[in-house]
Amino acid sequence: MTDSSTLYWSQALDWPRALGGATITGDFRFHPEDFVVEELAAPPVAQSGEHVYLRVRKVGANTGWVAGQLARLAGVQARDVGYYGLKDRHAVTTQWFSVWLAQKPEPDWERLNSSEITLLEHCRGPRKLRRGEHSGNRFVIRLRHIRGDRNRTEQLLAQVPAGVPNYFGEQRFGRDGGNLDLARQLAEENIRVQKSSKAFAMSAARSWLFNQVLAERVRRGNWRELLPGEPAAEASGPLWGRGRNPAAGEQGQLEGEVIAPWQSWCDWLEHCGLKQERRPLVLYPEAFGFEWNGDDLVLEFALPPGTFATALLREVAELVNAADAT
Repeated sequence: MTDSSTLYWSQALDWPRALGGATITGDFRFHPEDFVVEELAAPPVAQSGEHVYLRVRKVGANTGWVAGQLARLAGVQARDVGYYGLKDRHAVTTQWFSVWLAQKPEPDWERLNSSEITLLEHCRGPRKLRRGEHSGNRFVIRLRHIRGDRNRTEQLLAQVPAGVPNYFGEQRFGRDGGNLDLARQLAEENIRVQKSSKAFAMSAARSWLFNQVLAERVRRGNWRELLPGEPAAEASGPLWGRGRNPAAGEQGQLEGEVIAPWQSWCDWLEHCGLKQERRPLVLYPEAFGFEWNGDDLVLEFALPPGTFATALLREVAELVNAADAT
């Protein structure tokens, strides 16, 4: 990636805020324990089955790496390991994995334990766990060394339960927007890459188009509203793919105008075989709460699968991400 493209994507990913603008600055993910995620999930446990479900706590490790450790311990292929969702590396996260053993003997799962992984429980089940099947994730997040107007921040925090823009988080787009730059090359230059890299680029491109539409709705102040031509029961935006965009009327016109400069990306996504879908524009956190702890702000909330805690956090604070330095 060139320096100019890195600069472009880093600036372009600064989406407009909706609740009046962040009034504090805080250090984010200063320690892994500052970002705690617990998966809200209950796998289909059975007395027997060809799959083993394992609930683990991981620290400073990404989901793919843990899945690889499980595959090696069980002597199976990577595709035989399932999980509900990708979880942050720079965090303490609790989540479920599944391992398809078929008729293979069950290994000593305690050998999984290390400074990065702790096995909490395991049981048998009938099928592989798949992404997005869980009910959501519970977060406890500490923003350290807060600088700024606390009184104004409390007024802003009071608005959060009514919803924040449901942006895809910056992590979806790769470091310095690298997944987007790859998407541009695939869509416009027809380069060839590994299947896994292409999948990341497809996801990033789709998310980029959605965020573009949502950002324009935020600028116009109508991101919560049902516009004429809305095809869903709530305010929504496009996840691009094959098929006609179901949005019509005023909403269809707005989305068409926003996405028009990215037509080559749309054509590429359709060619990749993705189907046209919709995503809500508003993200509603559940059981939202906060407290001041000295110079720190601690927030607790739950979010549905496929959404991003950073979409909420960026409405509250300018984040100085310590994880970016590692």
